Amino acid sequence: MARIVLSDASPLIVLSRVGGLAWLPALFGCVHVPLPVRREVLPEQDKAGEAQLRAALAGEGFIMLKRDWKLPQFPFLGEGEAGCIRAALHMDSTSLLLMDDRAGRVTAVEQGLQVAGTAAIVALAKRRNLIASAGEVFEQLLHMDFRLSAEVIRAALEMAGER
Repeated sequence: MARIVLSDASPLIVLSRVGGLAWLPALFGCVHVPLPVRREVLPEQDKAGEAQLRAALAGEGFIMLKRDWKLPQFPFLGEGEAGCIRAALHMDSTSLLLMDDRAGRVTAVEQGLQVAGTAAIVALAKRRNLIASAGEVFEQLLHMDFRLSAEVIRAALEMAGER
């Protein structure tokens, strides 16, 4: 089991839109947010959801990392994905990365890291009785144009015990 959980921007942004940020501390205890991810989700531009993200991330269960490691370089990834992977590689512990970006997930696995996406988080929330229905959350996500394949949704619903 992972001792350190790090989150990329996508799960934070998406979960903020379905009222799911509180699930993360409930599921993982503590979630570390690397500096590049913080800059991505809190750009200080009054974007939709930024106030909710700021409030949640300032609360209990989230640790904002102050350090931004520069190596190894992952020039083909976004800043958040690369920052999560670098932070995980520099921490002296088993890490779980919360990440949706396909290239980032593949790179993390190639680096020997564990990865879970938003769909897995929704399934875990259902299994831990934090939500009544994973299917309803997936409906919300699909209406927000969050891209999930039917296969990923089926697997998550099965994991959640709803299939």
